Amino acid sequence: MRDIGQELLNVPMGDMIREMALAIADAQLELDKSSMLVAEMMSGEALLRDADGNVLTEKDPSTGKQVPQKVSTTVNFAGEQTSMMALGFNPTFYQFVDTIIEVKIAVKMTESTTSSISSKTQTTRNAATGLRTLFKRPGTVQAVVSTVDASYTRKYDYSAEGSSLLRTKLVPVPPPAILEERIRDVMAQKRAAAESSSSTVTPTK
Repeated sequence: MRDIGQELLNVPMGDMIREMALAIADAQLELDKSSMLVAEMMSGEALLRDADGNVLTEKDPSTGKQVPQKVSTTVNFAGEQTSMMALGFNPTFYQFVDTIIEVKIAVKMTESTTSSISSKTQTTRNAATGLRTLFKRPGTVQAVVSTVDASYTRKYDYSAEGSSLLRTKLVPVPPPAILEERIRDVMAQKRAAAESSSSTVTPTK
């Protein structure tokens, strides 16, 4: 008979935990990459990339060196080009929490044994012949035969049912504090540069 404890040990819990942990780690990395691209786009300037995510470059006329290609991602608001972050937008980050791995197994085993023994006796009597008849000694020849019939039946039934549940929750989380601080510094620098350039412009008569 199979052992229930062995059936539970045969469940590949280690493989299930390992595969789910690696899948969550890969998904978390892709989510962070996506959020960083959104943050880059909201800053008002983004790098051009190909379909594989590689940054495209171009030759700088002044230095002759290859530099990343950039594109403006500002939006028109109240007649001025401004970034989405300057309007109060922040990139959204996501994180996997409350990961649950649940395994259920139901094992049913039934064993029954049936045995029976029956016996049968048969007696055969035959009249005496030959010399017994000649010398007038009547008698019979008796044969006794006993048979034993033994039967043994054993029934064994086994069934096992299993199910597994893998569940995780994806929730939005605030951007990292260092990223928010860096965003504020970049916005302040751009604002100062815009004010400096506007103040140096000489009005034409």
